[in-house]
Parts: sequence; C-alpha cells; structure tokens
Amino acid sequence: MSQAKEERSATNSSPESHGTDLISKLPMRETPSEPQILYKNFWFRRIFLERIMLLEATFKARHDDIILATNPKCGTTWLKALSFAITNRSHYDSGNHPLLTRHPQEVIPTIDVEIPLNGDLNFIEKLPPPRILATHLPLSLLPESIRIQGCRIVYICRDPKDAFVSRWHFVSDFFGEKTDINVAFNMFCEGVVDYGPYWDHCLEYWRESVKSDRILFLKYEEMMLEPVKFVKVLASFLGAPFTGEEEDAGVPEELVRLCSFKTLSGVNSSQTEVVQRGSVVVKKSAYFRRGKVGDWVNHISEEMARKLDDIVQEKLKGSGLVF
Repeated sequence: MSQAKEERSATNSSPESHGTDLISKLPMRETPSEPQILYKNFWFRRIFLERIMLLEATFKARHDDIILATNPKCGTTWLKALSFAITNRSHYDSGNHPLLTRHPQEVIPTIDVEIPLNGDLNFIEKLPPPRILATHLPLSLLPESIRIQGCRIVYICRDPKDAFVSRWHFVSDFFGEKTDINVAFNMFCEGVVDYGPYWDHCLEYWRESVKSDRILFLKYEEMMLEPVKFVKVLASFLGAPFTGEEEDAGVPEELVRLCSFKTLSGVNSSQTEVVQRGSVVVKKSAYFRRGKVGDWVNHISEEMARKLDDIVQEKLKGSGLVF
C-alpha cells in the first residue's frame, strides 16, 4: 500500500459496540484486509479495539495478578505454557498434565482478545489467585488498575523479522487473509498492523523494565538458546522458585520438555480441532508453525531484511534495546 494513502475517519459498522462514537472519529487506514484504526498511537482493527476500550473501562486488577504481555506472534503460546506449568507444578505430574490435552491458549486467557462485548468478566473473575492473564496491549494501554495495583508483568519480544513472518502466516489462519507478503511487509514497516508499531510496543515495556523491577523483559532468541536458565528466572519472578531438591531432580528440565515446541505442537497438530478466542475460532495447529529463530531467511529477501533492520535500529537508537 502506498504511504501516501490518505487516512480517514473509521465508519461505524456496529451500533451496539462499545466505544462506537469515539471509534467513528478516530483516524483510519485502509489495508488489503480490514481497516486499521489509530488509537492512542497504536493501530488496531475494530474487532480488537472495541474490546480494548471495554477492558479499559471495566477491568479491575488484583494486587497479585501476573500479566503476560507480548506483541502478537512473539512467543505468547510458549510463555503461557511455561508460566502455567511453573505455577501449577505441584498439582500435576508430567503424565497427566493439562498441557497434554489442552491448548496453552485455553489455560491462560488473553484478556483484550477474549473479553465479550457485553462486558461480562466472569471468565477471569472466577480464576483463583494469583491470576495469570495475558495481553497483547502496549504498556500505555494497559488498564490503569494494573499500574495502581503494582502487578508483575512478564514481557517477551522477538527479532522483528521473525515476528513479521510469523504474524503474516498466522493472520492467514486467524482471519483467512492471504495478503501478498510484500504488501504486508510494507505495512509492518509503516507500523500499521494490529498492536503496532512493533518497535514502540517493545520500547514501552523495555524502558519501564529498566526503571522497575515489576517488569521482567525477555527475548525469545535468548530463551531458545538457554531455556532451562530462563525457566528458572521466570519461576523466581512468578514467585515460585525451584527448590534445591527440584533442581536436583531435574524439574526445570522436565518443564522445558513439557512446554517444548515438539511436545505442544504434537498435542495440537490436528487440523480440525479449534480453540475459541473471543468471537474468533482458530485451528489449534495455527499456533504452531515452526518456532525457529531466523526462519525469516526463508520468506523475505536480504534487501527487505536490511530495510527492516535499519528502521528498527533507528527507532531503538539510544534506548539500549537491540535485536
């Protein structure tokens, strides 16, 4: 899409939707699929923005809530699995673990995606403490009560090139969109994608993590290199550190195997089984494509890679965050 394409006001397609009056006045960009709407410096399609605005107005955090924050397709499913396995390890053994029968997306809700438009928060209110809740929201758009309550936040980011490729594949399954990769790449580079710009999303959490010990900032590539090390780091941050006896017994290694791409993708390999994500139904297998570091080389050219690297380097300059 041409960068010169004019932004215009979003049209109202759902009179009953939360925030309709405001949404109709927000800047919008046409895309090859659904329009992207600019809200507080980030882009969203309407199906997400309606829920985000509703969440802002209704969600009440608890002081012991744990928030798993990610940009889409940056390790969300893996982080959910690890966090669930770590905090529930005293309840299950590896032979009867829920992750062997249930999708990680089913055991930890993504609140900004799954909140129904009627505002019913029972699906999270009924969760026992400490609640582990996931979100794709940038830090600046998290419900204010999360900051007030001082909730712990785990954030994971990923090389933008791999994040783009994974997102491009997933959107094809999630929304049935077959956008040309070159067109999708240009939109990503402009930042006009769901929850984008990508670099601003990362920067908000990075800068806060430098100042506050309530945010654990992780990188997907580093976790892939040393998963056991980072499982221990994650466990300590979640308030569930491994005991010496557990480490001697190989419990961290066991959880890494349980939550590995091989194990989880095998459990969720069916092309017919689905997981309900709010109003959208997604094939379970769509969440497990390759999970590899550096897979971008198989999908985008070196010229495209250099372009994105240059953009990201410029956007992150002086922050201390590098990919």
